[in-house]
Amino acid sequence: MSAGVTVRVPAKVNVQLSVGGVRPDGYHDLANVFLAVGLHDEVTVTPADTLTISCSGPDAGQVPLDRSNLAARAAELLAARHGIEPNVHIHIAKDIPVAGGMAGGSADGAGALLACDTLWGLGSPQSELLGICAELGSDVPFSLVGGAALGTGRGERLTVLPVGGDLHWVFAVADGGLSTPAVYREFDRLNEGVDVPAPVASPDLLDALRTGDAGALAGALVNDLQPAALSLRPSLAATLTAGTDAGALAALVSGSGPTTAFLAKDADTAEHIVEALLASGSCRTARVAQSPARGATVL
Repeated sequence: MSAGVTVRVPAKVNVQLSVGGVRPDGYHDLANVFLAVGLHDEVTVTPADTLTISCSGPDAGQVPLDRSNLAARAAELLAARHGIEPNVHIHIAKDIPVAGGMAGGSADGAGALLACDTLWGLGSPQSELLGICAELGSDVPFSLVGGAALGTGRGERLTVLPVGGDLHWVFAVADGGLSTPAVYREFDRLNEGVDVPAPVASPDLLDALRTGDAGALAGALVNDLQPAALSLRPSLAATLTAGTDAGALAALVSGSGPTTAFLAKDADTAEHIVEALLASGSCRTARVAQSPARGATVL
């Protein structure tokens, strides 16, 4: 058995998040176009006497270090499938914003799953790992796959999508997080009595991704959860305005928020948007990143 395995996992932005009405099981059907971006966590697993977790990096104090952490649950589920004990120490080096709508927790789950599979020499096929990812949460399968993909169902059924070139993004990190379940509840409240249409992927958006046309993609971005996130955190409107005024092609709340995402025409414009956002005082920090990025990768 090796001394340890480290896996790098990317953050994501939802370039389309179309949300259907609430289902009988409490979930929502989605047309969720994921794009992996170059902000990463690194998850390292090493043999241990029992399952433990540690975390370092920005906002590490907000990360649960018990078995509610998706990384711990991933180790437990994989071990149970193979009749072994999940006796590993999991260390998460955070760089993805915590509770920011960028799937940091989901990324850690996917990273721990691949790291444990490698450490234990299981050689599980991707289909088996994706099944475990879907048990862990709707965003976890994409964290394993990376690149770009359309998620349907509650987001866990993936179709890989082509991307025609690099896209430049800025992500503004807000103070504090937003609870994804709370944002969905607010979505349901805002749409009470409304006949919410079934979500479908936008052909214009898929074409823009395929050709790598940032201008066309900017005109097709959609997030049905954005009104709910702004209802719960009205201050995000000022951040969106600051980035747009600084030259972003488009701005939107990332997933359930509160991180906001800005699409830039090139790397220089992205740096200018960061400077303007920081000067505006409307966010805690701002980061540049490119997409697409690789999914979970053993280092």
